[in-house]
Amino acid sequence: MSERTTSSSWASSIVQALELGGVDCRAIFAKLGLDYAALDDPEARFPQDGMTRLWRCAVEASGDPAIGLNMARLSVRPMAFHVVGYALMSSRNLQEGFTRLVRYQRIIGEGSDLSFHPTLDGYELIFAIHGDQLPPARQSSEASLAYTLAFCRWLTGKPIRVREVTFQGPPPENLQPYRDVFQAPLRFNAERYGMIFDRADLDAPLPSANEALAQLHDRFAGEYLARFSDSRVTHQVRQVLCRLLPQGEPKREAVAQALLLSERTLQRRLQDEGTSYQHLLDDTRRELAGQYLAQPNLTLLEIAYLLGFADPSNFFRAFRRWFDSTPGEYRAKL
Repeated sequence: MSERTTSSSWASSIVQALELGGVDCRAIFAKLGLDYAALDDPEARFPQDGMTRLWRCAVEASGDPAIGLNMARLSVRPMAFHVVGYALMSSRNLQEGFTRLVRYQRIIGEGSDLSFHPTLDGYELIFAIHGDQLPPARQSSEASLAYTLAFCRWLTGKPIRVREVTFQGPPPENLQPYRDVFQAPLRFNAERYGMIFDRADLDAPLPSANEALAQLHDRFAGEYLARFSDSRVTHQVRQVLCRLLPQGEPKREAVAQALLLSERTLQRRLQDEGTSYQHLLDDTRRELAGQYLAQPNLTLLEIAYLLGFADPSNFFRAFRRWFDSTPGEYRAKL
């Protein structure tokens, strides 16, 4: 399997944040065998594990486990997200922008999987950071959360306040830096890293919206993303699941055959990417359920079958587990 990489645009922002914390990144890059000069090359990419080691060294050098939050102190620049930043800027609103961010995330960093879906009274953006051979650094996820929120505040010109920020793992000894950056309720030991936004904030028109530019950026991003189309099996499995679910719950064997892999190889490659077939199946159904319920022309029975549930009661049980409400209650709130 090919090595996952991070764009120089995002790596450069990370380095700026670390240097704000007094870290000598040039020395660390030399120690880790990374090319510091390549940070100025927009086409360069850095190995995912190299970035993980950078975070580890930075925490050790600074003594600051919350150093990832320094990303919120940077001067916001769309290029931190590569071409995706400009695609987000030209979107009609943040809701459309986040949809683009999810679609093109791998341009920024191949070690990240984002998902975005409506909740009962807002929208949730979920971050899943995967390592390559090394487990991901917690600071990487915290940096992504902090910079994304700072970008949204800069883009809208409004002090957007999120409903909740969730973190995997236990709370840090010092919560104050987190309170200062997010200015929102914080929940640790959660299932995922994520932020819940108010619907009004994400549906409001963006001052920089431009449909013609959005289409142009979509083309650029699509061409760039095509270079990575075969590098990660997780994305391919999601695509196959979306195609097969309306025919009933897809068996792992059928998905493996669709990808021209053996079941054992599929299982191993998903494990290498920090997930499993069952987790992807459940997560894909959950994401699609939120999207389908936002379409008033679809009945609950139709949605159950579109998600591959032969017995609608199984859909209702799964939905309550996902959203802590019934599909009817969820749709009523929408």
